[in-house]
Amino acid sequence: MSLIIRNLAAEDEPRWRSLWQDYCVFYEQDVPDAVTDAAWRRVLGCEEGFFGLVALQDNQVVGFVNCITHGITWAINPICYLEDLYVDPTVRGGGVGRALIQSVVDRAKNKGWHRVYWKTNATNAVAQVLYNKVADRTQSIVYEVNDI
Repeated sequence: MSLIIRNLAAEDEPRWRSLWQDYCVFYEQDVPDAVTDAAWRRVLGCEEGFFGLVALQDNQVVGFVNCITHGITWAINPICYLEDLYVDPTVRGGGVGRALIQSVVDRAKNKGWHRVYWKTNATNAVAQVLYNKVADRTQSIVYEVNDI
């Protein structure tokens, strides 16, 4: 099976939405349709700083990453937040997640970005097996103010 990572394209919308819904269910999030619509427009490249990539096996979309680039005060060059990563459960363990992450890192290198980072739930032990192989785990703790 050949694996291709490429930029998200308009024709990917039905499959991206299907995987997005599975991703939201995995994280037990009820995301309103208007938010999903906005997320799609953003990662399709309709809003500056956002981009999406998809993984294809046998010409079928089997995974995606949604990313945001932004400036920071500790570096001149922007950094990339890999906000969402999801791989169809039927192909997990086959290198799709690793390839998606590597594609984001390669883009960061090519564009001169300072860093790529992401977060995951502390309970997502399966994903952490991969993440511990491809990145350094930091000691940062995330705080959030919600319901604003």
